Amino acid sequence: MFIIHCHTPVIEWSAPIPVPIMSLLIRSCAALLLTLSLPLAAAPAPMHAQFLPPDDLTLRDAAPEQQQLLQVTDYAVVVGSQRQSNQQPIPVTSPLLIRLKGKSLNKGATINQVLVNFDGESKSLKKPVYDDKSKTLTLFHPMAQYTVVIDLLRNDTVYCQFLSYANGHVWADLHTSSVRPR
Repeated sequence: MFIIHCHTPVIEWSAPIPVPIMSLLIRSCAALLLTLSLPLAAAPAPMHAQFLPPDDLTLRDAAPEQQQLLQVTDYAVVVGSQRQSNQQPIPVTSPLLIRLKGKSLNKGATINQVLVNFDGESKSLKKPVYDDKSKTLTLFHPMAQYTVVIDLLRNDTVYCQFLSYANGHVWADLHTSSVRPR
C-alpha cells in the first residue's frame, strides 16, 4: 500500500518489499557491479593469437598496428649463387630461401608472398620485414630450421602471420593449424 503526501514529494512504502522483487533487485545490482568491475574495452585478440608465445614482458598489451595472415597455398625452394660486386675480396654467396605464396585471411591484410631466408651463420638474424608496396613479408631463420619448415610445408596446411606494434615489437611465425596426435 502506498501513502503519498500531497504537500511533500516523499513517497513512503508501508508494506515490506515482496521477496521476488527483492531477489530480482539484488541480482540486478550484482550484475551491474560485476559489469562495472570488468576492465574497459580490452584489446581484441588478433586472429591466430593462440599461436603466439607467452607475453611475459607485456610487449603485446595493446592491439597490433598491423596484422598480416597468409594461408600458404604453394611454395618454391630457391638455391642461389651470387657475387655482389666485382670488387675484391667479396665472396660468392649461396643464398637459400623458400618463396611462399597464398591467400590473405584477415580483414585489411594485403600480403600475398613470404620469403623465408635461411642464414648459414645464424649469428644475428634480421627482424621480419613487411613491405606494403610488394605485399611481401621477409623472414630470416637459421639454416638448422630449413628441414623443419620443409616438413611443415609437405605435411600440413601452413599459415604465416606478421604482427607489428606501436612500441616497435614485431612478431612473425610459420605455424600449422591445431592437429590431434595420432
